[in-house]
Amino acid sequence: MKRILVPVDFSEQAKCAVNTAGNIARNYNADIVLLHMVNLPSNESDISDHSDASNPAKVLYLRKVHEKFKELKSLPSLKGLKVKDEIRFHKTFSGIINYSDELDANLIIMGSQGATGLKEMFIGSNTEKVVRNSDRPVLVVKKGVEEFNMKKFVFASDFSDEVKPSFGRFLAFIKKFDGEVDLLFVNTVHNFETTKETSKRMHEFVSGFELPKHSLNIYNDTSIEKGILNFSRDMGIDVIALNTHQRSGLSSMFNESISEDLVNHALKPVVTFKL
Repeated sequence: MKRILVPVDFSEQAKCAVNTAGNIARNYNADIVLLHMVNLPSNESDISDHSDASNPAKVLYLRKVHEKFKELKSLPSLKGLKVKDEIRFHKTFSGIINYSDELDANLIIMGSQGATGLKEMFIGSNTEKVVRNSDRPVLVVKKGVEEFNMKKFVFASDFSDEVKPSFGRFLAFIKKFDGEVDLLFVNTVHNFETTKETSKRMHEFVSGFELPKHSLNIYNDTSIEKGILNFSRDMGIDVIALNTHQRSGLSSMFNESISEDLVNHALKPVVTFKL
């Protein structure tokens, strides 16, 4: 774990993401880059040009951003850590992805406000778009979840062959944390399978991988989302891991509302890996 990218809009959710990054960076000797994206109209020039004194509004805005960066970097969670700040001018979600590639970030951490109703604020947000499109792991955290271990993961999946590439990336990721994993299939009335057939598929799925300490689990619940949340609570899971798809943001085991509801309702951090 060398570089952690934290996109910030200076909201409380972004502050939570920064604190989380500080917690991880301190434990795993990583550098942090705070990134603020500025969406400019097509007819505007890059406000990073300090010589543009003819436009005081731009100069004032840039100064304000640097003040906010200074406030974030003074947080106790970042004390003694190597923290860089960066301003980029691009569409927010694509700019984050492009810069993460340029930086060769090992992890992107983003905050999510979430909601408690059926209409989730996460849907259509920049966080959701980054989750769908990033080839790099994206850790989504909620306000109030700032200090946690990265040791015990649950990988929830249908364990189909298309999941294997993202599972390989997941294993490489948790190796950095010396983590262990509970592999989970949630059985519901609507996607019921016998224990025998599910167990057979799960064993065949993992046979080609070198696994850390792990367990294979089949959990019955009224929905996949509830099964993942209840299992994670019962087993003391630190981080929930999911597959995403660029088109829908989901693996084949999830429908759109389930996966995005999970990110919003889970108190646990959720890390995603694109199929």
